[in-house]
Amino acid sequence: MSGAKILWVDDEIDLLRIQILFLEEKGHKVTTAYNGDDAIDIIKEEEFDIIFLDENMPGISGIDVLDQIKRIKPHVPIIMITKNDEEAIMEEAIGLKINDYLIKPVNPKQIILAIKKNVENKKLISEKITSQYQTKFNTISIDINNANTVETWVDIYKRLTYWELELERSQVDTMNEILKMQKEEANKNFGKFIKENYLSWFEEGNTEKPLMPFNFIKEKVIPLLDKKEKVFVIVIDNLRYDQWKLLEPIIRQHLDVEKDELSFSMLPTATQYARNALFAGLTPYEISKRHPEYWLNDEEDGGKNMHEEDLLKKLFERYRRNVKFSYDKILNNKAGEKLNDNLANRLQNQLSVVVYNFVDIMSHARTEMKIIKELANDEAAYRELTLTWFKHSPLLELFKRLSEQNVTTFITTDHGTIPVHNPVKVVGDKNTSTNLRYKMGRNLSYNKKKVFEITKPEKAGLPSSNISSSYIFCYANDFFAYPNNFNYYVRYYKDTLQHGGLSMEELIIPCITLKQKKK
Repeated sequence: MSGAKILWVDDEIDLLRIQILFLEEKGHKVTTAYNGDDAIDIIKEEEFDIIFLDENMPGISGIDVLDQIKRIKPHVPIIMITKNDEEAIMEEAIGLKINDYLIKPVNPKQIILAIKKNVENKKLISEKITSQYQTKFNTISIDINNANTVETWVDIYKRLTYWELELERSQVDTMNEILKMQKEEANKNFGKFIKENYLSWFEEGNTEKPLMPFNFIKEKVIPLLDKKEKVFVIVIDNLRYDQWKLLEPIIRQHLDVEKDELSFSMLPTATQYARNALFAGLTPYEISKRHPEYWLNDEEDGGKNMHEEDLLKKLFERYRRNVKFSYDKILNNKAGEKLNDNLANRLQNQLSVVVYNFVDIMSHARTEMKIIKELANDEAAYRELTLTWFKHSPLLELFKRLSEQNVTTFITTDHGTIPVHNPVKVVGDKNTSTNLRYKMGRNLSYNKKKVFEITKPEKAGLPSSNISSSYIFCYANDFFAYPNNFNYYVRYYKDTLQHGGLSMEELIIPCITLKQKKK
């Protein structure tokens, strides 16, 4: 195995020449820096396998340098070197994710051991993961070309998500690019599958349709309520399956995952449609007809999800179930903490429903706030940001408290999200909906080959604000842009996270069943 590329940062680097010569004799390449400023400049220009960082330097402290390095190169292992093992300093360093620390004076054997632990083992794991994906690549490609059922697409999405997370861990950029192209091919074929099959899911008596928002309560929740079981439903807005897989190991520490399933959202993959459908147990078209007081069309002013609790109440009335339930919408940490404090009162009800909006807020903030865009500058960083939020959120505490209760907990969502790259031109009047992934309106002008169009909305369970209204949806990583402001749209929205359209990431969503751990 070839030697490691090392950056060693220490204001007394001249006193470490013996250790550096020893490393170079072992085949490693060592770059040195006398201070944190120089180290940060070097890191911006070069790639390293491992960094040895002195904790106590003049100017920028080792802790501050560590923080900045992690922002620039979050996956590079860092070994902190310190003159003492003062608890507070090391706790701060560990909190910033150092991989190990050594106490001066360090000897060459300690350095070699640190390289073996953090670089060579990591390379072996990366090579193994890469080899395994290469072996599976052709099989997945064949399955993508042949997929023609809901079940096969769910299986493909699960496998692609698994390899995305594994290759991310291996940090082999070339294989990540290959997987990215395979996902793009999968989304292309998935779009064809939806185009051919979607409308049939709304036909009476169709047994091939997947679990969707408007039948979630009926099929998953009501059967448990009829058995007098207590149920807790947590709807995490905008939660994708890959994000769930990062949260899963933490949740498994407290609760058993009885079922790790994937269900389907609905078009448009937008909160206004999918989440209202979830709580109403009706399609948006049916909501607009049965409960017009609770439905606003895209072009109408006002909150589009203000009546979820009312819709859930109507659902139970329709099914003649006398269910005592609570409903909470969590928009910030304070509301989450308040819910946790009042959990005992909530659990007196047979059903508790909680909507957590953070992931949705974060995805929108990634478009609108520069600092969030920098922190979540790619898919891996976006997942990591979700995980960081969860570890420090009241939601994790909620799961811990639910682990003490005999209650069935569901985690689900209304839709996912996808990064968009490719602008598609569309023309509409002033009443056309503003979402970048779908448009609803009349007199829409577009290239039919570039979109999935629904010209009779009621056949897809969708309302119409006008008799000639139709819906169009973007495929894969496309987004709509108006010709008269085309460059602005492309510049502002390219590489942002959006939802509303047709992709595996938006339509195939987690539906997780949790139970109290068996004693």
